[in-house]
Amino acid sequence: MQLELEQIRDQQKATWNKFSPGWRKWDDFTMNWLKPLGEEIIHALQLKPTDNVLDVAGGTGEPGLTIASIVKNGQVVITDLAEGMLEVARDHASKKGMTNIQTQVCDASELPFEDETFDAISCRLGFMYFPDMLQAAKEMARVLKPGGRIATAIWGTPDKNFWGTATMGVINKNMQLPAPPPGSPGLFRCSAPGFITNLFEQAGLKNITETEVRGKLPCGNNDTYWNFTNDVVAPVVAALSKADAATIDKIKQEVFRVVDEKCPDQKAALDYGAVIISGRK
Repeated sequence: MQLELEQIRDQQKATWNKFSPGWRKWDDFTMNWLKPLGEEIIHALQLKPTDNVLDVAGGTGEPGLTIASIVKNGQVVITDLAEGMLEVARDHASKKGMTNIQTQVCDASELPFEDETFDAISCRLGFMYFPDMLQAAKEMARVLKPGGRIATAIWGTPDKNFWGTATMGVINKNMQLPAPPPGSPGLFRCSAPGFITNLFEQAGLKNITETEVRGKLPCGNNDTYWNFTNDVVAPVVAALSKADAATIDKIKQEVFRVVDEKCPDQKAALDYGAVIISGRK
């Protein structure tokens, strides 16, 4: 791996380990919100009870844990770059009494598995953070059995994801933030139509389909939305760490006004739009 990509990977590892306590705190909230994405991935994988499944960038455990409840006579390996995230996944598996779960810290671009090991591969909201997305897709194809399926979820375009743009939009109006280098990891890095489909095709996958999933981030009130983004949304935390108390308060009040304009019932149910892309080896 090139030095520049290694630096991005190491930065991602540090970031996700740093934020793993926040993800643990908000795990029930977040997993309920993202459940429709996992359900669509699982539907696309057409799982059998004996399947061996790889969940790449599985974070705190989903959709890998749900998949494990389906492949009762198979095995699920949940991987992530951050050990702190996988600790949460293992805790969940232990509480559920699951014995067909393993976890593995690894880079998606260098999967530590033999060729043609897995019947299916899931990857929910991981590709946008991989330093080398094409290499990651090729690695997944390598470890997938012939005829096996892969399904991933990515965020759609910013205009369909008010949950992610509301706070950052206000921050960018109030702070002079350096523009990230082109192609840097981020929420909407893969949002261009056909982006992941093109990667899958280059990785040798076929029968590729795309399905849009639309919904709401159900916060209930503005304070919950603000606290959530301040705990787990890395760009928000990084930006506000550079602001003084007065600026943060100004941004907070402006975010509340923006959210109220979109959600006049003051329940802060913010739009999201994701795309599920699946293919077969």
